Amino acid sequence: MTAILQLADVARAFPVRDALGRSRGAVRAVDGVSLSVNEGQVLAIVGESGCGKSTLGRLMLRLIEADRGAVRFMGEDLRTLSASALRRRRRDMQLIFQDPFASLDPRMTVEEAVAEPLRLHGIVPRAQERDRVAELLSRVGLRPELARRWPHEFSGGQRQRIAIARALASRPRLIVGDEPVSALDVSVQAQVINLLQDLIREFRLTFVLISHDLGVVRHIADRVAVMYLGRIVEDGPTAQVFRAPRHPYTRALLAAVPGQGGKAAPLEGDVPSPIDPPSGCRFRTRCPFAEAACAQSIPPLEGGMHAAACFLQDRLPPATPPAEHDAGGDRLRRLQAFFNDRHTIPTGVTS
Repeated sequence: MTAILQLADVARAFPVRDALGRSRGAVRAVDGVSLSVNEGQVLAIVGESGCGKSTLGRLMLRLIEADRGAVRFMGEDLRTLSASALRRRRRDMQLIFQDPFASLDPRMTVEEAVAEPLRLHGIVPRAQERDRVAELLSRVGLRPELARRWPHEFSGGQRQRIAIARALASRPRLIVGDEPVSALDVSVQAQVINLLQDLIREFRLTFVLISHDLGVVRHIADRVAVMYLGRIVEDGPTAQVFRAPRHPYTRALLAAVPGQGGKAAPLEGDVPSPIDPPSGCRFRTRCPFAEAACAQSIPPLEGGMHAAACFLQDRLPPATPPAEHDAGGDRLRRLQAFFNDRHTIPTGVTS
């Protein structure tokens, strides 16, 4: 398969200063990440809060600048593009933000918000904008006559549908979804996930899902990359990662999912500071299997299609297989079955 997005040794740190403006070091939010995303693939990036996954998603789109490394999209290194060339390339890549209440401009009607990318990139003639907006709203399950309303007149689920319509307006090749359903009620999550799955298939989108909900990830993603303190520690096909995790941190994450059924040694200690991470393997201070060698050097991400950054991955005791009952995925499937006409939202609905 063709890689549409490639990251090579990408890093970004944020300076930390005290109240007097003196430097106190830097938070290494992303520190040497290399990965590729194939065209048409759904890649999930998972990890604890603060692990750097949202920063990585923004680096993919050059919404923030990397300190080092290469970010190649459709063969072009985004870091070397001029402002005008980058603006043209942005037509092919879009972001769905986590908070649907903050991602829409309250001074713009829905029609204006969805039409803005059409106008910026010259997608359709001005006279056809209204028809195109109506088509996009219908596709995400909203009636076209709602286009004249303001964002504050909609619920969270409806706002996220509007945000999805806006992301689709430029006909992108790649969409990054930064926790696109975590701010929504559970019942509304199922509707929006259904919608995203349908759109991914219909438009043959490449989708990067940033999430901490492993039930959602297992249900929607083809591949999973697990982050810990700014680095990828495991990367592989979703089914393999869930069935036989190769990194102790991934085992601990899966064991913490209610109903997952797997067992792992409890994590000891607190998450280290990203300002001063441990030497060698960053997970070693909490890992029940750590050895002296783990402190000497950073383990490479290796293992082929299912890779892990762990010197001990071939010597770890077998992981306890998860129970056949998938609590997260089963919850979503039940909700999806309940909302059969998920693309129709009548006036005044709260989803």
